[in-house]
Amino acid sequence: MPAAAATVEVVVDGADPGTSVSVALCQGGLSEEACSLGQELTARGGTVNVVFRDVPAGRYAVAAFEDVNGNRKLDRTGLGLPIEPYGFSGGVGLKARPTFAQAAFDLREPGTALRVGLARALPRR
Repeated sequence: MPAAAATVEVVVDGADPGTSVSVALCQGGLSEEACSLGQELTARGGTVNVVFRDVPAGRYAVAAFEDVNGNRKLDRTGLGLPIEPYGFSGGVGLKARPTFAQAAFDLREPGTALRVGLARALPRR
């Protein structure tokens, strides 16, 4: 039997209109290597809508960040704290980086829809 495939629809809230938002689908962890399937879109009205199609069923998490300065990476302080707004699936807070298990969801056919809210770990500079 062929592997089941599904659609993941993600709405990211909290971005400044006109900024770039990166949204990644992660499997097995939240590292850059585990989050290899991603899209980058421009926020309209503070929201970005992303659709990942033909995703094999499994356990995933979503990681997103607002690329305020347009350098295509999540900027951090010297201590590793994110400077730009970011968020994860699972409704996890931003007091600390969540584990994959905290942010994960099970994907089955035909798919799922979820929301990710962006927040800042540190005040604007």
